[in-house]
Amino acid sequence: MPILSYVIVAAAAYLLGSIPTGFLVAQAKGIDIRTVGSGNIGATNAMRVLGRPMGIFVLFIDALKGYAACAFLPSLIFNWLAPHFSGLFRPFQDEPLELQIRFYVVAGVFAVLGHNYTCWLKFKGGKGIATSAGVYLALAPWALLIALVVFLVALLVTRYVSVGSISAAVALPAAVWILPPHNLLLGIVTTVLGVMAIYKHKGNLQRLIAGTENRLQFKRKETT
Repeated sequence: MPILSYVIVAAAAYLLGSIPTGFLVAQAKGIDIRTVGSGNIGATNAMRVLGRPMGIFVLFIDALKGYAACAFLPSLIFNWLAPHFSGLFRPFQDEPLELQIRFYVVAGVFAVLGHNYTCWLKFKGGKGIATSAGVYLALAPWALLIALVVFLVALLVTRYVSVGSISAAVALPAAVWILPPHNLLLGIVTTVLGVMAIYKHKGNLQRLIAGTENRLQFKRKETT
């Protein structure tokens, strides 16, 4: 399999992941989301700035980017190219399962990189939590479920979205290593993505230490 195959899949996944959903939704309302709230283009800041419905929409689309990159993109690329370049490509379903998994992992990694370092915003993007969730919904759904439970528990206990996200970034690699199938490449990549997610939360960690991090409000304050 030529290296060109990996390059094409990686480039397509990066471009899909690089779509700055939160920025575009905010721009449609005349707001530059990079200048308000935490300045992040992800779902949490979108929910804070634009309201819960828009925040949920951004969350869904960002997750969909990761899921589509893994579940559909490699096969679409191979099956489109195979009839035109039969000497280099063949239908994706004809490739060995181990090779298919490699392409799924490559597509997932570059979708997250596209979200985190989008070329459309001078390589400044989100933190990759929602997009990573979409990737692992396709690659390792049981590990994702464990990470989601950890996220919700941490969020309910602390009311900090950042604490929930960081906790999930630790739980997901641990679950991938423990649960079958034990794929070395997937385990290594998940660990790297988890470290990257925690690094992207360095500002949140600083605010948590300083006591200035915003808590999630589950109920609206009553007015008197």
